[in-house]
Amino acid sequence: MTDRWTTPERLALRALAKQVVAKEIAPHVDDWERDGLLPRSLHKTFADAGLLGVSFPEHVGGAGGDAVDSAILAEEVMLGGGSGGVIASLFTHGIALPHIARNGSPELVDRYVRPTLAGDLIGALAVTEPGGGSDVAGLRTTAVRDGNEYVVNGAKTYITSGIRADFVTTAVRTGDEGYGGISLLVIDKGLSGFTVSGPLDKMGWRSSDTAELSFSDVRVPAANLVGAEGSGFVQILQNFQSERLGLAVHAYATAQRCLDLTVQWVKDRETFGKPLVARQVVRHKVAEMARQTDVARTYTRAAYEKWLGGDRVDSAVLEVSMAKNTACAACDFVVDEAVQLFGGLGYMRESEVERHYRDSRILRIGGGTDEIMNEVIAKRLGL
Repeated sequence: MTDRWTTPERLALRALAKQVVAKEIAPHVDDWERDGLLPRSLHKTFADAGLLGVSFPEHVGGAGGDAVDSAILAEEVMLGGGSGGVIASLFTHGIALPHIARNGSPELVDRYVRPTLAGDLIGALAVTEPGGGSDVAGLRTTAVRDGNEYVVNGAKTYITSGIRADFVTTAVRTGDEGYGGISLLVIDKGLSGFTVSGPLDKMGWRSSDTAELSFSDVRVPAANLVGAEGSGFVQILQNFQSERLGLAVHAYATAQRCLDLTVQWVKDRETFGKPLVARQVVRHKVAEMARQTDVARTYTRAAYEKWLGGDRVDSAVLEVSMAKNTACAACDFVVDEAVQLFGGLGYMRESEVERHYRDSRILRIGGGTDEIMNEVIAKRLGL
């Protein structure tokens, strides 16, 4: 039976993505991991192939698809030998642009959304602050109105694509304390007083550049406000579910890639005169890796179904939170078992499973930690 993941159009999308990944990503990942960033040309390559804007509406320069198209693309990047850092950095527009595309003025759409989806600009999203973590309501970066400008002061940290970004969709405080005082402002790189740190040195996602941003009396045109003043938190909330589902996809796709690598390895690797797969304990380990991967994928896709069938803000909060934690837990289990079954080679930087082992750890932190997800789940259960 055909479902939304296996329509003819999406099978064609998957085939195209597989082809582009094999040519443009897989041969270069090791170099990008060493360099600590992706080439800007990769964004243009994906845009020219019709892949960069697959989930954005046509009226803002996208291809008119939805979140499932983005999920399929992320799956193929990972299954084809990409890395978590490639996904995070190449698709950073998936968190930088939705607010502008949905709530920004036509001028903001023309200035930022269209060029980014065309591969000509790179955007980033800046919410997290030093010492702030998941406490969005407590952010301290201020934007004070002064005539036709806002004067911005503060700092942001752990910003994906912060080094390469041409602009940053930034959460700022324009009003009183709490959620209601938060707004979104698009801030261009290069403005006076806007400085970017050197790349932060991370455990994983090595090919994704990450930076700390600081703002000292940065003057930003008031026209760069996204939506109304005080609507920033609601806009961020609108994107929570898609971001968390995207991370769940990232997790189960990583698990599937490690499972695929492990299946081949245990067939090829011989010890004491027999392949590893000849041993029951090895077969059972692989079977459990496969079970957890499939459960994570199946549940995540079920959460997509409910989310896409509702209002996309409140209809599937419970399921999305459960999907993220389920997929991340499965990913952690699978990458750990993959390293174990690869043995000494699994601990070497030359081994792909070693990279996935390091990369997977951020998935339980980004987009809402395990603990935040469990608190959301508990509240939905009436606890």
